[in-house]
Amino acid sequence: MQRVLIILALAILFLSASCEPDPPPHCDGCPEEFEDRPITGPASATAYSLEVPDYLPSPVVDETNPLTVEGIDLGRRLFYDKIMGRDSAFACADCHQQDKAFTDGRALAVGIDGRQGTRSAMSIVNLAFNPNGFNWDGAFDELWEQAVHPVENMLEMDEDWDDVLIRLRRSDDYPERFRAAFGISRTSDITQELAVKAIAQFEMTIISADSHFDRVVYQNSAFFTEEEQLGADSLFFVEDVPIGTLHPGCGHCHNKPSFGDNRFKNNGLDAVSSLDDFSDKGFGEVSGSRFDNGKFRTPTLRNIALTAPYMHDGRFATLEEVLDHYAAGGHGVENEDPNITGFSLNDREKQALLAFLRSLTDESLTENSQFSSPFE
Repeated sequence: MQRVLIILALAILFLSASCEPDPPPHCDGCPEEFEDRPITGPASATAYSLEVPDYLPSPVVDETNPLTVEGIDLGRRLFYDKIMGRDSAFACADCHQQDKAFTDGRALAVGIDGRQGTRSAMSIVNLAFNPNGFNWDGAFDELWEQAVHPVENMLEMDEDWDDVLIRLRRSDDYPERFRAAFGISRTSDITQELAVKAIAQFEMTIISADSHFDRVVYQNSAFFTEEEQLGADSLFFVEDVPIGTLHPGCGHCHNKPSFGDNRFKNNGLDAVSSLDDFSDKGFGEVSGSRFDNGKFRTPTLRNIALTAPYMHDGRFATLEEVLDHYAAGGHGVENEDPNITGFSLNDREKQALLAFLRSLTDESLTENSQFSSPFE
């Protein structure tokens, strides 16, 4: 009888063990749970006013995310810190590099593990003046909302926000910085929204306004070369020539001082048989309007010489290729912008226009320590 009871007990033990859930797979770099704790230190942020030259537009103010010294400093750290990516291995700055006017020099953005994205990494310079939604397709209304997506995107940083927050809350440094920027009192108060709002505050400060063009036209401290002047007067700022005759004028879509209107246009890149046939529908995917298919943001041309390759998919390696595209005149798709008309462009004119475009480069942008990594 005793032997029977022992066998029965062992059987019950075996069945109980077999019903236990499998242990979680081993995960190198998976953050442990954090212990909520109070945060001490200063909790009153210092208001910050953007320094914008009077020849630039007024910044677009987000009342829900006022700029502060502490918030900008926190955002700069988060922007450059690989703690934001999977296994703490990828940062926002990997796709937005200061020496390339905050692009990455690739046709298509490359994320963690070398994963290739579907669009080019846009420059994040002068976002403070954009009123029309963010990204190539305008998918996000606010700058801080845009910053949520790259962390989660498997082709970019490929991380779960819950894991990012655990790392930030367990940090020896970040809780006090979040308290200084946002006045929170416990580590559990560190949220996704506060993190991306801090990043957006830093991005708002990345303003480019000291190009050769600015020094000539607005600061009266330099002069155009003869070639630059030809490019400006005869090719770029052509306002009085009727559309469809001669050169339509780049300035219709890229007029000063922003050199980009942040509106969405089909600039004649693709020959499609119908508006439904664009491989990337761009703004149409966001607006839901078929007529918006194939439209993308008109970006700024400031620092354009630093941001190759060009277009939303990086299809043009050089500015020469871009000019050849516009001179060819598009494909006649029904929603092409009316300025895509085609024009003649001889070599002298092309070189003059390229010289003018290079005058939009702001060398100080790539060297400004306020925009560089705080970890170097």
